[in-house]
Amino acid sequence: MEGPFGVANKPEQALEQLRDLLCQLGTTQYHATDVKLDAPQAYFIPNSQLKAVRREVIDALTAARVAAHPRGGRKAETSPPPVYPDSHLSFLANVYNQKARDFYHRHGVKLIDAAYEAHEEAGEVPVMITKHCLRFSFNLCPKQAKGVTGVKTKVAPMQLIHGDEVLTLKFDCKPCEMHIIGKMKGHILNSPQPGSVPVVGHISPADLLKTISRAPH
Repeated sequence: MEGPFGVANKPEQALEQLRDLLCQLGTTQYHATDVKLDAPQAYFIPNSQLKAVRREVIDALTAARVAAHPRGGRKAETSPPPVYPDSHLSFLANVYNQKARDFYHRHGVKLIDAAYEAHEEAGEVPVMITKHCLRFSFNLCPKQAKGVTGVKTKVAPMQLIHGDEVLTLKFDCKPCEMHIIGKMKGHILNSPQPGSVPVVGHISPADLLKTISRAPH
């Protein structure tokens, strides 16, 4: 700090104010539990200089903690690489880019189907696999009805109908899964694949809100 500084007229009050100012750590990540002053003589020091020193000390402490923080290292991949349990991956594995393909090939996968986003699955396929089961909700679960007289336990497909769209529900009871079977719509199938078209602009959240029509009050 640049001086000289004059001797404080009220030493005890000056030291108390100094201690109080140093304890004011505001929005920093630190909290002062105790401040010890080694000042045989109390001087009048402008608050602006004291605050600047406090900021420098906080910055130095933060830098020291960051420098001393242990850095975790990534474990080296075993050689040879472990073998993936499946040699064939369907589109459900969602392998879309070349880096993902290289990874699975390196781990022993021989055949890799393109991800659904690649628009190569034009027929009916599972578009969703869920643990929520309508047969269970309707008390038609074969596991629940097993051994109950008069209750059919044969699992047959069901349908979800919304307008002119029909989705088939198939049930894989062993892992308790419901598969929703559907077909990619034509306009999506003919649209550019994700990532194939460069982004030419952006809109901020504030500008996006302006496009929402609001009902008059």
